Amino acid sequence: MTHPSETVETKRKRLLFRSKHRGTKEMDILLGGYYEENMQSFSEQQLSIFEGLLNEPDDDLYAWALGREAVPSEIDSDVLQGFIDSVRRRGGGSSL
Repeated sequence: MTHPSETVETKRKRLLFRSKHRGTKEMDILLGGYYEENMQSFSEQQLSIFEGLLNEPDDDLYAWALGREAVPSEIDSDVLQGFIDSVRRRGGGSSL
């Protein structure tokens, strides 16, 4: 959801909250941790892409991160690939 009067810093904070309150503990840790590590370096466009990822189901994000399912081309982005790489660096998943 876009908030027209929202500053970039407010958006970063809102997305941090959303990324750490997903509904499953695993995704709170994985996605929240990835975002927290990268949020200050994300451009406004990357913030918007990340916000779109927050609308994806936890099960799908988890399956993509672990390499259990291929990432759909319409969802693929540098932001999503960064998340997947961060999960793999932490020891999860394998490449397809």
